[in-house]
Amino acid sequence: MATLTRYTNRAITTAQVIEELIGLAQTIREALKRGDETALTEEEVAFYDALADNESARDVMQDDTLKLIARDLADLIKGKASLDWTQREPVRADMRRTVRRLLTKYGYPPDAQEAATQLVIRQAELMAEGITSS
Repeated sequence: MATLTRYTNRAITTAQVIEELIGLAQTIREALKRGDETALTEEEVAFYDALADNESARDVMQDDTLKLIARDLADLIKGKASLDWTQREPVRADMRRTVRRLLTKYGYPPDAQEAATQLVIRQAELMAEGITSS
């Protein structure tokens, strides 16, 4: 979106927009390929990336455990998709608690839990937006 705004304001050229779109397409292609290689769905890859964002978590936890957490998170979010949890604070708080419990259950590093929880909640919000708009 920022690219289009800069283009509209004539801050960048058409060629630069095309280069950025090509880069975006490559990123999407790589993410899809990674999903195929890891046997994770698109939603699960998003949660996996949020969990693996912290270097200490990647060092401490095995890849298979991160994948398992990502699958559980995707199932959890899909199960709560019928609730409008993104708009109601008590339901959001319950979602945060549930995510924290799941991370603790699998031994996610405590020092990285808050950041991971925030990233997971943001991914869940984006996922919920996609569910409600389709």
